[in-house]
Amino acid sequence: MITLDKDYIVTKSNKLITCNYDLSVQEQKIILTLASMVQPQDTKFKTYDFKIKDFLKLLDIKDQSKYTEIPKITKELMKKVFEIKEGKDIIQLAWLSSARYKTGEGIVALEFSPQLKPYMLELKELYTSYKLDNILSLKSKYSIRLYEILKCNSYKKQVNIELEELKNMVGSKEKAYNIYNNFKNRIITKAQKELAEKTDINFDYEEIKTGRKVTSIKFYITSNKNTCNNEIAATLAEPKPKPKPKPQQNIDHIKLIKEIIKEEITDLEAQSILISANGDINIIKEKYRCSQRAAKITNMVGWLIDAIKKDYKPPISKVKVGKFNDYAQREYDFDKLEKKLLGWE
Repeated sequence: MITLDKDYIVTKSNKLITCNYDLSVQEQKIILTLASMVQPQDTKFKTYDFKIKDFLKLLDIKDQSKYTEIPKITKELMKKVFEIKEGKDIIQLAWLSSARYKTGEGIVALEFSPQLKPYMLELKELYTSYKLDNILSLKSKYSIRLYEILKCNSYKKQVNIELEELKNMVGSKEKAYNIYNNFKNRIITKAQKELAEKTDINFDYEEIKTGRKVTSIKFYITSNKNTCNNEIAATLAEPKPKPKPKPQQNIDHIKLIKEIIKEEITDLEAQSILISANGDINIIKEKYRCSQRAAKITNMVGWLIDAIKKDYKPPISKVKVGKFNDYAQREYDFDKLEKKLLGWE
């Protein structure tokens, strides 16, 4: 029996996050809760048994009459087909391969479609991870979609998305949203307020016009200071006496981080650094180089996480030229040098 936990991590490929699909709030929360159960080292999807009452609690559904709604939701969910482009090919996919309800036990067993494997298992690059808790309290299905889309672009700090593409990505098919002000007020503005209050990111946006018509939206993404400190604390906190949590990040990446940082750190600390960098190893390398030129650091892990979130820049030092260093300095390719030192070349 699976124990549901808001602190579990959802990990999905960016291609899966940014494709077009239209799911209700409940459907998205079921899929993302199930996704938080998947372990990165898994080579195939498992079947997970859940107590329906735990689902209702996690989804904050207090009306127990909704108990009978879960089978209806999963039945509709299994009919939802979406598409992903792979080169010239278009792949049509379903979310679930099966949903089994154990009569009299109040248990449902769910399993992802095996066709989703390339987008959720053994991910090496271009994927995004976040705490399940970030989306569970969101009330709008569009807020959940916008959160994921912006979260996977948060390392870039900004992203420009064509208006029609954005509508397709979040699943806004109603005719009312053909009027831009309706789309802006009911989706973008509402999501902006929800994400600021309930998630680890904020955003501002700029309307890009062609003539007098809005044709794209430029989003400016920032960390939500009201929640990011709690996020770090929760990640670094000592584990409570409960069943051993599943690994939350790609094991190869965690090993790589421990090789990059020339200090003893735990897998949990490496995972925290990886999450703060949104899985970008190059950012971690860059900020670790900054640490080598910083004043004495007593807590390397905390310093690195802060450096990544606040985008620390290396200090510019003024070197006095004298007889000792009055010569042309040799230039190094530090990436290549680093690989040699680590034995990668």
